[in-house]
Amino acid sequence: MSRIRSVATSAAMNRRTLLAATGAVTLSAGIGYALPPDSEAHAATTDTGESAVAVSLPHSRLPSSGGTPMAPAAPLAPYERGTTLESVAAPRSGSGDYRRLGDGPAWKRVVRGDLAAAKSGRADRRTALAAFVQFTDLHLIDVQHPLRLEYLRTAAAGTWRPHESLTVAGAVSLVERVNALRGAPVTGSPLHFVMTTGDNTDNNSKTELDWFLKVMSGGRIRPNSGDPRHYEGVQNSGLKLYWQPDAALRDADKQRGFPHLHGFLAAAIRELRSPGLGLPWYSTVGNHDALPLGCYRHGDSFLAEFAVGGKKLMTLPAPASVALRAAIKNDKDPKGTQLRDLLKTHARQLRSVTPDESRAPFTPAQYLKAHLDPAHTGPGPIGHGYSQANLAAGTQYYAFRISDDIIGISIDTTDPGGHYMGSIGTTQLRWLDKTLSDNEDSYAIVFSHHTSKSMTNRRTDPAHPSDKRHGGEDVVATLAKHRNVLAWVNGHTHKNEIIAHSAPNHGSFWEINTASHVDFPHLARIIEVVDNKDGTLSLFTTLIESAAPHRTDFSDLSQTGLAALYRELAFNAPGRNTELAGASRDRNTELVLKKA
Repeated sequence: MSRIRSVATSAAMNRRTLLAATGAVTLSAGIGYALPPDSEAHAATTDTGESAVAVSLPHSRLPSSGGTPMAPAAPLAPYERGTTLESVAAPRSGSGDYRRLGDGPAWKRVVRGDLAAAKSGRADRRTALAAFVQFTDLHLIDVQHPLRLEYLRTAAAGTWRPHESLTVAGAVSLVERVNALRGAPVTGSPLHFVMTTGDNTDNNSKTELDWFLKVMSGGRIRPNSGDPRHYEGVQNSGLKLYWQPDAALRDADKQRGFPHLHGFLAAAIRELRSPGLGLPWYSTVGNHDALPLGCYRHGDSFLAEFAVGGKKLMTLPAPASVALRAAIKNDKDPKGTQLRDLLKTHARQLRSVTPDESRAPFTPAQYLKAHLDPAHTGPGPIGHGYSQANLAAGTQYYAFRISDDIIGISIDTTDPGGHYMGSIGTTQLRWLDKTLSDNEDSYAIVFSHHTSKSMTNRRTDPAHPSDKRHGGEDVVATLAKHRNVLAWVNGHTHKNEIIAHSAPNHGSFWEINTASHVDFPHLARIIEVVDNKDGTLSLFTTLIESAAPHRTDFSDLSQTGLAALYRELAFNAPGRNTELAGASRDRNTELVLKKA
């Protein structure tokens, strides 16, 4: 049985007093991570009034928070219920283009010794240092948004997903799963927080940002825009190109076995309720949060007005779709000029929809203000990592304390110059380097949206043209300089992949990339950090699905029924990538490291 060491110390100390005493101006709120969200101490320790992460401010080391240790807790039991160690959604027996899902076999844990050998007897020695959950690529989608590129499906089936109208129901079910967990799968330790690693929204739309914050912090959500009475979009367009769930029309997807579900669209835009996470949560920005459609820079007034207007393009000749898709993929249209010209060229093919100002794109400053809004604090902390200092400096990166022994660092890898691939500016890279140096007595876990392989976009930031951009290899080199780095946790690719980065002088770390919650298999990841008391540490990664049942019932259009249907429709989505679950070595793992 693992011995569990508490990571909550000096809980009642006011955070401002603690920061002033330590000179810890680099780290934002996070000291209340293990406290009940409704406790008086939690409210005091998550006050972000003095948090500062702007690069213009001085930085000092923040050692472990110290204080009087709590009495040792009784041993806790591993909690595997509701994880992929118990069962995973899988197709039932049978054949056909459309497969129904059911309970499939569990994914076993794989021990990886790429960076250090796993020593026998460690399970009896280990103590827990931290446990948390990663959400990534939720892609909450306003499917009725006028700028959406659904018509690219004329070139490739996989560019539009039949399940996209259910992203909110699916995300709420994921929140319900985390709330139902009674401890970490290996140590039984309490889970301390949730970190989202970007692409929380899809179209950079204010509607989606509002939905995301309510999913995470709790509230009532009506996943609808435009006409408040009914859905207006491609799924009731009468076009055979798209699944028309309510109609008897034999569209392209029904020919593949998709069901006729009367009442589906009304159910999809019906108000639902999120309980909000029962844990503090932190936020990291992704390209779909930072850029319109995840790939175009801000600044085109035509596209901004089109987003809130009353016209929508729903179909396009295949050659035009191929050309636009190639321009996006090959980074030939970062400003959206080709998209603007295409919409003007096909003005006669535009269909009328209800205008809606709430679909407007949001700026980075508005993204920060929304997180800092007390209405969205939920279980805390205020700002969810972001602070007033970020707002003043125009930055979206910060650091926070995970436990006595570990700091977390969230970096911004989006490129304001346009395109969906990432990079990082020199100013931020130096801040990252200094933050790691200033906290060399603590282990560090770095969070970002992009992976080392997907940071290839070195386009200049229009607002900071002299700030050189750096790719993933420079981030890897920076992290490898610091022996206290344990892991780099990210998303973006929608695929599970775990990479061992080996460097001399113990500068080795694990890169943990987790699949999305929009493309099947719809996952999030629990990460536990333990000290094996034998000169090694272990990172345990365990994947989880939403709380929705694996089996679906086409007559059940309740909130839970829709969440289950969300998963099954995603499994059957034409053109989907079937390799996103990754190999067994990328899923449930024990990742061993030498202690620095």
